[in-house]
Amino acid sequence: MPNSIAQSALGVTVPEAEPWVKDLRERYDPTAAAGVPAHITVLFPFISPDLITDSDFAKATDTFQRFHPFEFRLEQIDRFPESLYFVPEPNEPFISLTEAIVREFPEYPPYGGKFPKIIPHLTVANRSAELSTIAETELSAIMKDLGPIHAVCNVVELYENSTGHWRWAQSFPLKDGV
Repeated sequence: MPNSIAQSALGVTVPEAEPWVKDLRERYDPTAAAGVPAHITVLFPFISPDLITDSDFAKATDTFQRFHPFEFRLEQIDRFPESLYFVPEPNEPFISLTEAIVREFPEYPPYGGKFPKIIPHLTVANRSAELSTIAETELSAIMKDLGPIHAVCNVVELYENSTGHWRWAQSFPLKDGV
């Protein structure tokens, strides 16, 4: 029987962002404490870890192999009502990754279909509007000191959570990626 809390997600891990966001995420983003590194979500929720098959892995591999690695920058900060996040620039490649994997797995729309638009983002704070405002002030100061974040997307990672803690499960390199 499937584990009722089992979850998985596809995302682009952004280790380059950690010097900017690690401390803020530890204080203001509960997913950091649950083992989620700084990342840009490609698809959540995805197939429950106890239901994913070799065929699903093959389909995801084939999907992401259609994309070449790409550079992106994190500089612009934006808000959802209770969250603070970086907007990746350009954001179109992330939207394309999401749209491609959703075409292959239409039963898993982004965020369960709650939102009409795909908005790629790297979450910095996600506890409350008030705490996100505090985090925004801190992040603005960090950005003045460190400048924008430059990164490369060359792989999409599958993370699983069956225990309350997220862990890496599988990598899907982009064409000619890692």
